[in-house]
Amino acid sequence: MKDNPWLALVAGLLTAVVAVLVYGWVVRRTEHRAPVEVSLKGAGAGISWGTLLGIALFGAVIANIAFFGDYTINGLGTPASAVALLGVMAGAAVTEELVFRGVLFRNVERWTGTWIALALTGSLFGLIHLLNANATLWGAIAIAIEAGGMLTAAYIATRKLWVPIGLHFGWNIAASAIFSTEVSGSNTAQGLLDATMSGPALVTGGDFGPEGSIYAVVFGVLATGVFMWLAYRHGHVVPVRRSARSDVAASLSR
Repeated sequence: MKDNPWLALVAGLLTAVVAVLVYGWVVRRTEHRAPVEVSLKGAGAGISWGTLLGIALFGAVIANIAFFGDYTINGLGTPASAVALLGVMAGAAVTEELVFRGVLFRNVERWTGTWIALALTGSLFGLIHLLNANATLWGAIAIAIEAGGMLTAAYIATRKLWVPIGLHFGWNIAASAIFSTEVSGSNTAQGLLDATMSGPALVTGGDFGPEGSIYAVVFGVLATGVFMWLAYRHGHVVPVRRSARSDVAASLSR
């Protein structure tokens, strides 16, 4: 990544595009329907708004940490790494959203309804992060609550993957490429800023990074609440009984 940041950028973006194309192909072949959740209509707006929101939310986390003197900017970091991180985080955001929201949540929801599926897949999303180098149990729990909840709720509210993809990308880009903090305990390379963090782990997230901060959890929960309110307004929340009945009826009609 350090040797050729532009190659890393292109590789990450290409990975994202190929992942979406493969997802669409699989949905058509296995579910015999158009993959409307990755329809190009509204893709640009969804990704853009999601990215801006993700950057703003993580920026709010850093602002609160910095308010108490626990985040300090020392100068310019490594712009080349920031470029590479754009590609890395684009590939990661797209593939993770396709897997966790596009495949897992969507299919679990058919059997359990929205709320149970949100809890189950959000928890799994947090547990997966225990595999990272500097993972902590609290960090995984925090990710399950703030990211597993927020990203899934963004999908429920829109029933498309573009906003959660943008939200995921913006959050990670702010954490890595802009503010140069650890992302989910994964030994993240330095980004645009040369910054240091110190202070209680509950505030800073410790070795796991700011995603383990109580501020990240609070802002994630608030965002989840807003998205779920929008989901209710648009009639996008599937109750348990309706989801089970629809699947039984579908199986009997075959």
